[in-house]
Parts: sequence; C-alpha cells; structure tokens
Amino acid sequence: MVAKITTPSSISKALNYNEKKVQKGIATCLFAGNFLKDAAEMNFYDKLNRFKDLISLNTRAKTNTLHISLNFHPSEKINGSRLIQIASMYMERIGFDGQPYLVYEHMDAGHPHIHIVTTCIRENGKRIVTQNMGRVQSEMARKEIEKTFGLVKASRTKTKDVPRPENAMTQKIRYGKGETKSSIIGVLNTVINRYQYTSIHELNAVLKLYNLAADRGTEDSRMYRNEGLVYRILDERGNKVSVPIKASSIPFKPTLKYLQAKFSKGKEGRNLHKQKLKTAIDFIISLRPKTLEDFVQRLKAEKVLVDLRKNKDGMIYGITFIDQRTFSVFKGSDIGKGYSIVGIQKRLEEQLPAIKNPISSLLDKRKKDDRPGKVNQSKNPEKSTFESTTLNAEAKETFVKLNEIVNDLLRSEQAPANIPYGFRKKKKKKRGFNL
Repeated sequence: MVAKITTPSSISKALNYNEKKVQKGIATCLFAGNFLKDAAEMNFYDKLNRFKDLISLNTRAKTNTLHISLNFHPSEKINGSRLIQIASMYMERIGFDGQPYLVYEHMDAGHPHIHIVTTCIRENGKRIVTQNMGRVQSEMARKEIEKTFGLVKASRTKTKDVPRPENAMTQKIRYGKGETKSSIIGVLNTVINRYQYTSIHELNAVLKLYNLAADRGTEDSRMYRNEGLVYRILDERGNKVSVPIKASSIPFKPTLKYLQAKFSKGKEGRNLHKQKLKTAIDFIISLRPKTLEDFVQRLKAEKVLVDLRKNKDGMIYGITFIDQRTFSVFKGSDIGKGYSIVGIQKRLEEQLPAIKNPISSLLDKRKKDDRPGKVNQSKNPEKSTFESTTLNAEAKETFVKLNEIVNDLLRSEQAPANIPYGFRKKKKKKRGFNL
C-alpha cells in the first residue's frame, strides 16, 4: 500500500474533485466518518457545510484540509467494506479518528485506490499539526495496515518478493466501461515514465497492450505538419473507437515535444539492457520453436512481449520486443541484423530439421552395407531408400540419377576382360641387382 497526503487550497476544491467523479460514475462515496448522516443520505452541501463549520473556528490556519489517497497493488481485490476498515484504521493511526472524513473509492485507474477528504481543525478550534505526518505517522500506519490486512508491501527493499501481474501496473482500457479521458490518463501515467523507448512506434507497441494509441495523423494532415498529437482508445482488434483526446489537454501534457525528450533518454537507458534481451531471444531460438507464433509464445515465459507489425494485407513486415523485466522497448533491427523480422524468420527456418543430402545419404548407406558380416536384408536397396523418404516424384527421379552416378564412381577400377591385349597397360618389371 502507498499513502499520499496533499493539502489543497480549500475544502471545496478537494470535495468537488471527488464528487464530480461520482457524478461521472467512476467513483463512489463509500463512507462518512463522524457525520450525523450516512454518505448515501447527504448531498454535496451537507458534506461541505460539515467541514466549513469546523474550518470557520480557526480562520488563521493556512492549512485546514487534507486530501489523502491510499493506493493498493493491482493484484489485490479489496471489497468496499474492507476499504472502509482500512480507511478507518489509517485515520485513527494518524490522529484523525475524531475528525469528520469522507471515503471515496475511485475506479478510473488500473489499481484499487481510495481518496479521503478531511479537515485539520478540531471541534475546539485548534489545528492538528501535520508537519512530517507523511513521513512519520502515515508511514507507521501504512506498515501496520499492510500487516493487519495482509496487503502487498510497498517497501522498496522487498519489491523482488512482490508478484507483478502481466499487465505491470494497470489494466486494459475497456471502451464504454469508464470515463474516456480518465482511463487514458491512468494508462499514460503508468507507461510514459516507466518504459524506455525511442519513437512513437515503440511507445505505441506498449500502449497497444492497454488498448491505447498515440496518433499523429496522416503525414499530409494538418495535425502532423503542426506536430500535434492525440490519444485514442482501441478495441481488441486494434481499431480506433474513441474520440481523440489532445495531448495538451492531459494534466502532465504528454505532447510530441515532451515525448521527444523521452526518446533521447530512452536511447541511452535501454542500451544497458540490450544484451539481456538478446540472450533471451537466442535462448528461445535454441529451443527450436516450430513457428513464429510458437517463438512469440515462448518468449512470454521470459517476460518478453512481441509486437508484430502487419500491412493491410496481413503480411508481417516488422517486429518490436517489449522487455517487461527491464521495461525496455526495441525494434528488432535496432538489436541486430539477426533480430529483425527477416532475421528471426531465417533463424527459425534454419532450426527446422533439413532433408539430408542424397549423395551423402547414399555414401553413408554404402559404407554400412559394405561392413564385414553385414547382410543386406533388402533385395532392392533403391526401393527401400524411396520408402524411407518423403521426396516428391521429380526429386525421386533426380535421386535415381544420383544413385547411378554414385554407383559408377564406386565401381571397381579392374580392367574389363574384353579389351585387346595390345591396348592393355603394361606393368613395369622390377629390375634386380646382380650380386
């Protein structure tokens, strides 16, 4: 669990933020602590006035509002009643158990999380000291809650023990299941700063995992010429289904200019992990995958995902590797010639069992048949050879010719008896020495 504490300029601002999400259907007000009514029985002004009554008791306090978010690991499934228990325990441990507070569950991101709105002003008008609260009380509360409820620990020293879901930090966007812009922001917050990439294409290879795409438009479009950028939600087939959301309208502004700075950093950062990726690819190829699809599936076991680029006719013309171990993205040709789509396909073909050379096969067979004590059980060696191969008719004809050539080459060089005596080669007589 990760806890974040912020101090908004006003209680109205913090309350509005959460209530607007409730109106859009991407948040729910789960609980109202220390209110006279339940959360479901109050409207916006009932909630606001309860806070304002306390805040009016101390007009000199510069900080009078806290906005807290408690974020949980994506692998955790926590129901509403459990979230209320966690929120109540957290407020008690940081010394706000007697304060009015509202608990909101948000559904606009890929991980479970809640927001808590409260005030620092007590019933007696005194202000609760919040200095170092995040570092001291909140940190102690977090650890105790993780232990009590069996939550995934946020401690960096134990991140290796934390199971990572396949989708890393967030989930696929399902168009129509949530507010479009909020869903897009949730994915971009996770992907853009986590992965190392060097182009829009490489970024899109990752965004596609979450049904999202960065779109510059066609090269002859006004948006492309003006270096504009929008983000669109995709369906499961990769088709654009949502209205475009301008990059400049997103809070941290992931525009083309912003991404280009990321491209430069990505070139330096990902090179540290290139060899590790090459080793993983070489290892999978050494296992002799039967097809490209088999190769892709086997790489998943090594936490390496593959994006195959296809043209309109469905022909594959490119390959991109997404290393989920190091969050590095590489176009195949950037790794090396043997890692482009052509190189990969060639290497896969070379791994397939080849038909043995016909001449070498015959030579090997002749050697075996000529061994001392070897009895040839086949009356027709050529026939048995055909029966043991899967060559087509044309290849068989070639095979027979080669067989005849080999037989001629291996035939004994003794002179035929019908050659006239005069044409036969005379043997040189050895001359002896007279003693």
